[in-house]
Amino acid sequence: MKEKPFFTALEKHGALHEDVMVVTNDLTSSCEADGFANKFPDRYISAGMAEQSLVLTLAGLAREGLKPIYPSFAVFTTRRPYEQIALTIAYPNLPVRLFGFLPGLTTPGGVSHQAIDDLGLMRQLPNMTVIETADSTDMESILEATYKIPGPVYVRSMRGNVPTHFNEPITIGMSRNIFDGSQVLVLVSGALTSMAIETVEKLRHSYPELGLICINTLKPFYDSYLFARIAAASTVITFENHLVATGLGSTVAMHLAMNQGPRLIPVGISDTFTHGGSADYLFNYYGLGSEHLVFEIKKAFGVLGDEAKASLKNTSSKPTLTENVAEGL
Repeated sequence: MKEKPFFTALEKHGALHEDVMVVTNDLTSSCEADGFANKFPDRYISAGMAEQSLVLTLAGLAREGLKPIYPSFAVFTTRRPYEQIALTIAYPNLPVRLFGFLPGLTTPGGVSHQAIDDLGLMRQLPNMTVIETADSTDMESILEATYKIPGPVYVRSMRGNVPTHFNEPITIGMSRNIFDGSQVLVLVSGALTSMAIETVEKLRHSYPELGLICINTLKPFYDSYLFARIAAASTVITFENHLVATGLGSTVAMHLAMNQGPRLIPVGISDTFTHGGSADYLFNYYGLGSEHLVFEIKKAFGVLGDEAKASLKNTSSKPTLTENVAEGL
């Protein structure tokens, strides 16, 4: 666990590259940009709560040869200024870096603050690279890893005390193998990586052919090692803190549809608006709790019956997407 890895990384990045600027709305310290602002005041702009205008500022800075960074809560990074991002940053393919914190159900703030659609919004924009970080190593290395990408980049980010899972810096486009296993393969992204590691590690004692891979790049999606692991699996389970219709689940589904791959079981948020509450409550309510992943893994190995399915339903007030599909809802 490391405290505020992005805070330190942003300062170091600014010291290495004089063309880097940071523009924030009203969340400078909340998104760990205050250190950069204090150290490089001539390369920092506070634009206030005016995200559409802020994005136009980013575009203008990029057109002048600079590399601006905009860190904010994911809903304010993506959803609020979406048209401006599409037409003034993605369309002209400008080197702007957008960082979205508080992704998905990692905040109790309800529908106005829970970015469950940000990856989908950014994925559908031409020229946009889309990344989701999974630990402190990712957050420490993501700025340098994306510095030379010529077009815009969206990074789904982690702040505060961030767990450490990996030793090597992030490599754009390349997944991280955590556990080998070819019968059932779990693909996880972002903040759910910690839960997935703990859950899969326990189950591997009974199911040694259970594998786990962490995905960091949703666009472009070209990892040949990942594709080989997918092709070798009997069942693939995606586990994400996002709408499955437009996030990791749909990315993998498109690959499978084009390559005649194995069965896919997506575990994530169904077609719904979310509400507020504690993390444990929200994850269980929307089908992202560890027990939901355990259920889908055991089902993929063919060891669960109707009694186990009924038991899982009693732990959550909302059925998972796969249960909805199974019941024809």
